[in-house]
Amino acid sequence: MSALGPLLAAWLALAPAPGGAAEGHPCAGDPGLAEVPAGPFWMGSDRAERDSGYAVGGEAARKGRWYDAWELPRRRVRLPRYFIDKNLVTQAAYRRFARAAGHRAPHISPEDYRRQGYLVHPYEAVRRYLWRAGPAAGPPDHPEGLGDHPVVLVSREDASAYCAWRGRGTPRRYRLPSEAEWEKAARGEDGRYFPWGSAFDPKRLNHAYEFNGTTPVGQFPAGASPYGVLDMAGNVFEWTADDFGPGRAVMKGGGSWDDPPGIARAAARHGRDPNARHILFGFRCACEAR
Repeated sequence: MSALGPLLAAWLALAPAPGGAAEGHPCAGDPGLAEVPAGPFWMGSDRAERDSGYAVGGEAARKGRWYDAWELPRRRVRLPRYFIDKNLVTQAAYRRFARAAGHRAPHISPEDYRRQGYLVHPYEAVRRYLWRAGPAAGPPDHPEGLGDHPVVLVSREDASAYCAWRGRGTPRRYRLPSEAEWEKAARGEDGRYFPWGSAFDPKRLNHAYEFNGTTPVGQFPAGASPYGVLDMAGNVFEWTADDFGPGRAVMKGGGSWDDPPGIARAAARHGRDPNARHILFGFRCACEAR
């Protein structure tokens, strides 16, 4: 055998198996996660994209020039490979956490709701999403019939605690995604405005009061991103690990179930008090090796 033979055999033994290095990554063992490969993508928006957002809908956004004030400038950003939930965290998944970890249930009192603002929706609309929370009422439980809907009425701290709990006893560490991770997972590498492309399609998401509330996660498979991530437009806004400014966290999510089309773009963003709990706010987790 020539000297090349042993060298080639050694190289093949060290080379990744067909299908990519992800197969050996701890996060690849979670079928609920999507892999986002390393590489650059277009993040943020330019004038043409923001104008398209104003054009497809949102009188308040047009009047206040929200996108001009809040969105990041369009630029090329490179990220390493990472993994992210294909679906939003559901009420049923959060119930397992709340019971196992003794964490507070998603709930907010009328007084706290009024105090935090965001009062487009009256407290009567909040009642549908309130959990049975007190010891006298038994173990924490989500509202009947909403188990497969995204959990809401959780703060950023609540969301982070769930992600940390989920990785217990495994080689995987779950956490909230960064804004850049969220946005790449939503729009891919080519700068498209929505997960499916740059033309708005109302049949691909839950928005503009079409369902007047949250819908089961994954109900809109035609709205999947290039990596197979669902509900990246509509349904609920999502907490990220990044800060928007002093005392505010970056919210992503391509709009929520009550928002117009322009806010459903992947580049759309705004800031909220990280302690806020609202019926429009949910989350998903990212994953990395410990």
